[in-house]
Amino acid sequence: MAQDAGTDIPGHIAGDGVRRRDFINIAAVSAAGVGGLATLVPLISQMAPSADVLAESSTEVDISQIKPGQAIKGVFRKQPVFIRNLTPKEIAEADAVSVSSLRDPQTLAERTKEGKENWLITMGVCTHLGCVPLGAGEGEVKGEFGGYFCPCHGSSYDTAARIRKGPAPKNLEVPEYSFTTDTVVKIG
Repeated sequence: MAQDAGTDIPGHIAGDGVRRRDFINIAAVSAAGVGGLATLVPLISQMAPSADVLAESSTEVDISQIKPGQAIKGVFRKQPVFIRNLTPKEIAEADAVSVSSLRDPQTLAERTKEGKENWLITMGVCTHLGCVPLGAGEGEVKGEFGGYFCPCHGSSYDTAARIRKGPAPKNLEVPEYSFTTDTVVKIG
């Protein structure tokens, strides 16, 4: 019996054998792809943040009760955050400082929102070794520049939370925030 060119099976047409092999290859690759996706989807989705983590990714604070010159401590992503309502005198003191004399040069305007320059919102974590500075609570030491004072190693921050003295390399960090209303600020 004669063989057709291109097949190993006697009496079969070459085109039929190729089509069957192609179908089997496509089916096998498709099955492997679906199996791979079925394995990867749960693995990737388990890496997504859980609901409690997403809930802590932002926080809203009512600032209506904070009088000028007062500050409060809040919590954002399990770290302290300071919200201070600056007085016109504190704003003037911060604006009077020569930015070129600062270790981490920033103006008060760069650290606050336009039209809301009296609201200074910073993380309450010293940039030296992560201690919590004093100055946000009633009666706490504010340091020689009237802002915040870190009792761990003596870093002093001014009224704009900029480093002025001590070992801290940077100003207190300003987190992302926005005013949802005139009395509510959303941090994060």
